[in-house]
Amino acid sequence: MWLLVFICVSTAGAVPIKPSQDATTPATGNVTVISDVLQSASTESLKAGDIPLNDTHNVTSPAPGVTVSIMLDPPQRVSAETLEELQEDMIVQEGDILVTEDRNAVETLWPDAIVPYTISAELADRVSNIYTAFRMISDVTCIRFQQHTTELNYLKFQNGKGCASFVGCRGGAQTLYYARSCSVGNLCHEIIHALGLHHEHTRKDRDQYITVQWQNIMPGRQKNFNKKRGNTLNLPYDLNSIMHYGQYFFSQDGSPTVLSKQGKVQMGQRTHLSQLDIQRLNRLYHCDERAKTL
Repeated sequence: MWLLVFICVSTAGAVPIKPSQDATTPATGNVTVISDVLQSASTESLKAGDIPLNDTHNVTSPAPGVTVSIMLDPPQRVSAETLEELQEDMIVQEGDILVTEDRNAVETLWPDAIVPYTISAELADRVSNIYTAFRMISDVTCIRFQQHTTELNYLKFQNGKGCASFVGCRGGAQTLYYARSCSVGNLCHEIIHALGLHHEHTRKDRDQYITVQWQNIMPGRQKNFNKKRGNTLNLPYDLNSIMHYGQYFFSQDGSPTVLSKQGKVQMGQRTHLSQLDIQRLNRLYHCDERAKTL
């Protein structure tokens, strides 16, 4: 494990690196397990074309005729995040390797903004959904996903009890859990965790924008609403972030657990990256500086 520590990439004083087609070795990082909203009854289909799996810079569409089901998430209190502790307990009991990261953005990133990955055979019927989640990110940032070959560190997509991810690049084969109950938006949320971002509602300045209704939260779930210290990347708070909890997440009786101080606004959407989500990832991975070196 000590070898993995020394190959981490820190954003502190980082020098932009030109993206390359060559395999690189991402870094270690600290961990959390996160999830999202359970699938709803509503779906929409997306037709797609071919994906060049070994293309570092572009993840395009799956094969012609493949239907990608995108499950939209209505406001609800029952969430796939209700499974996160079961998933976390399982991981801890098996390996005792999770360390909670108390930051909004971690400083251990995937080098060159390139994320190698593998997909378990048990997810064969959901591969097109994974590619769609990749495109939600790669279409608006400099971050690229490439099929794993010989890289030491990579994302390993596999089936699980919910959607769950480590935060940041932690080194080695880094599991990202993708249950059938999770929508494409839920999966994108988890990939963004793997890229280094925590939940938006845990920002240290969140009390200026939302009020947490502690009395309405399910017993034992209060810690999911605790604030975290750390790097906000000097960007505004974002109620519309794909990383924000919804109004009823973890409600014990159907009452709101999170109220906006800006009146009635959407929170907890899992359909797209907001403009601030896009800015946050581009800033975290120094995309502007990378573009100048190309």
